[in-house]
Amino acid sequence: MTAVRRGLVSRLTRRTWVRANGCGLSVRRLLLAVVAAASLGGLIDAAVAPAKAQSFTYNPLPPRPKPPRAPNDNQMLVQATEVDYDYNNSRVSAVGNVQLFYNGTSVEADRVIYDQKTKRLHAEGNIRMTDADGKITYAEIMDLSDDYRDGFVDSLRVDTADQTRMAASRADRSSGNYTVFENGVYTACAPCKEDPKKPPLWQVKGARIIHDQQEKMLYFETAQLEFFGVPLAYMPYFSTPDPTVKRKSGFLMPGYISGTTNTGYGVEVPYYWAIAPDMDATITPRFLSRQGALLQGEFRQRLIDGAYQIRAYGIYQLDPGAFAGQPGDREFRGAIDTKGQFALNDKWVWGWDGVLMSDYYFFSDYRLYQYRDPLGSFLLLPTEALSQLYLTGVGNRSFFDARTMYWLSYSGNQSQVPIVYPVIDYSNVLNYPVFGGEFSYKTNFVNLSRDDAVFDPITTLANTNGLCTTASADPLARMPAQCLLRGFPGTYTRLSAEAQWRKSFTDPFGQIWTPFASLRADAIKSSVSNQPGVSNYLPVGDTEAFRLMPTVGLEYRYPFINVQPWGSTTLEPIAQIIIRPNETYAGRLPNEDAQSLVFDAANLFNVDKFSGYDRVEGGGRANVGVQSTTQFDRGGAVKVLFGQSYHLFGLNSFAVQDAINTGLNSGLDKPRSDYVTSASYSPNSTYTFSVRSRMDEQTWNVQRFEAEGRANFNRWSVSVLYGNYAAQPELGYLTRREGILTTGSLKVATNWVVSGSARWDLEANKINQYVLGAGYVDDCFVLAANYVTSYSYSAGTAPPTLSHAFMFQIGLRTLANSSTSSSSAGLQ
Repeated sequence: MTAVRRGLVSRLTRRTWVRANGCGLSVRRLLLAVVAAASLGGLIDAAVAPAKAQSFTYNPLPPRPKPPRAPNDNQMLVQATEVDYDYNNSRVSAVGNVQLFYNGTSVEADRVIYDQKTKRLHAEGNIRMTDADGKITYAEIMDLSDDYRDGFVDSLRVDTADQTRMAASRADRSSGNYTVFENGVYTACAPCKEDPKKPPLWQVKGARIIHDQQEKMLYFETAQLEFFGVPLAYMPYFSTPDPTVKRKSGFLMPGYISGTTNTGYGVEVPYYWAIAPDMDATITPRFLSRQGALLQGEFRQRLIDGAYQIRAYGIYQLDPGAFAGQPGDREFRGAIDTKGQFALNDKWVWGWDGVLMSDYYFFSDYRLYQYRDPLGSFLLLPTEALSQLYLTGVGNRSFFDARTMYWLSYSGNQSQVPIVYPVIDYSNVLNYPVFGGEFSYKTNFVNLSRDDAVFDPITTLANTNGLCTTASADPLARMPAQCLLRGFPGTYTRLSAEAQWRKSFTDPFGQIWTPFASLRADAIKSSVSNQPGVSNYLPVGDTEAFRLMPTVGLEYRYPFINVQPWGSTTLEPIAQIIIRPNETYAGRLPNEDAQSLVFDAANLFNVDKFSGYDRVEGGGRANVGVQSTTQFDRGGAVKVLFGQSYHLFGLNSFAVQDAINTGLNSGLDKPRSDYVTSASYSPNSTYTFSVRSRMDEQTWNVQRFEAEGRANFNRWSVSVLYGNYAAQPELGYLTRREGILTTGSLKVATNWVVSGSARWDLEANKINQYVLGAGYVDDCFVLAANYVTSYSYSAGTAPPTLSHAFMFQIGLRTLANSSTSSSSAGLQ
């Protein structure tokens, strides 16, 4: 190191390492000043968090080469063209490409001067300060006291690691606590790449932005919100926590409520309360023009192994008569809902969901349960709320789930909704072979009850004459042409257990043989209440049954491969034979979880084609088909499957009439099933075409047909689904159903998307659902609007219900997010 002579100026033209605790006075003061600069940088960062948006009219300076990173041991690296020690004037100066590095913070400038007499650090010219978090502060002049209580920065500009930016003509710091930014501008939008001087999409400008470091608050005076440089909203004053505060009590963005004729219009003003680091609350009073104040409150707490939340709602209605003749015609209405989940270890979790209401129309009347995604898509109001307590465990090849469930009906038919006391599922696949094959087992236990029967009239005659509740002299009589019993009154308990084994062999000819075997046992106890009409479908009183279903079978595949210059084709005949006894108690036991059955190519080779445990397929059966896959060398593939199922012997479970006629009109309810086929073609990643069909095995008439096409391009996508479904009178569909569902989206600009869908009922020649939406989405702004109109149909002759829903959403990243919605429903 070059020697320093008292009273003269010495110059250093190389890097200098200085230890803070052992250096001379001038260097120590220089270190304090650098730390002060870093502190101001943190202060500037605090000013950025609440709003993060502004207009910037600058071209960022090209980054200078970063100096070597010094170890974090209180050493400071100073690098400059010249470092001058002027003992006569008590100044230390670094001139020319100055770089100071200390504990992860670097300062770059054309010139840095520390004056020992005034105890101030002065930097000027292309100042660039980078802290350890990646925040970059630009300035032309920076002047700070060595205890960083006072100072100012001219021509300030800050870029943070989370892509927010702030600028100000000047920043003044006083009393070690207050910093005032003059003519501040903030944005969370990136500058335009083609024209950085162009104003960002949105920005907030303030005549003054005051940061109170002790309170950790930012106060904006005479602020305005601009879009593309055009002022749209003025705010004389507002405040927000600084970015160092993750959670702080205060008012949130208010929201507008479109309301209804019963409730009136209103506004919500949420207040957030940060109670402690692990808990908070949000209180949201909603002021309605007709009914008064609806108070909403939410409490949340996060614990070491999970979290829970509780929401409560309540209102003393000013005009209960607005709901005359409805459940809402009462003075007080309210509800409470809660949810939580906790981890017992890395494999087990338990939790709950719970809802209680004063009346079942409360949520829908006040629109408190509308679910929507971040872009504003609508799901119409649900018809029920689920309360449950559950325990779930997941292993490498095992799964356990136990839960008790209670559905709260929004339609008022609470007595027709079942209570599931527990339903328990467990499945496991052994990690080691058994007799050389894979062995698995699963169990299911359920216990439920229902107070009143749920009938579904499926003909005009049943609707008008009430035949569903007419008792029959024959306790086992059925009325499939009139009604279905969707849910029985009484209690039901079932324990099911099944073990499965299978093993695949490939012989020298390439044929694949897969023998399989399973054994299922069901223990069932039901108590069916003798309500009017129930005896037409189920034996009333107590029933105890034990059902055993052993199954053995063999699956055969023989793939043939043909290779050509243009690609390869694999043709694979598939045959499956299944031997088992008849289903015992077929159609004479309640059916709660196996009510849906759609026979198509997807489940052709399922050993048991019922969707749940309450029914089990019995009798001998053969499933046969052929599958072809063609892969083209230039891309694209075609896959085709065609097959049929044969009932070989015993009782055909799908031809047995039960309380809801599961299996009838399915195509499996005859010795030779309908033909099923599927085909798909993907020439490339842009286009996809698929067809699924079920055809009558005698006439080849189409019973079920779906054709779908999809196209996805860079700027737009479209899909068309055509469906044609034959009448299923035993299930309540008395006429053929035919329709087209289309969806599409178009990227009209870089961030603008327009989307829509429509469902056209060809039989009624009516568009019974359409959705229109438009939105703008980028990294700093969201604008979306959706409008939905749909008809809800039910089996039989009940008139469809027409529903409308609208939602508008706007969001400014880091600043605000607001939405409004409205919906209505009525008979059409």
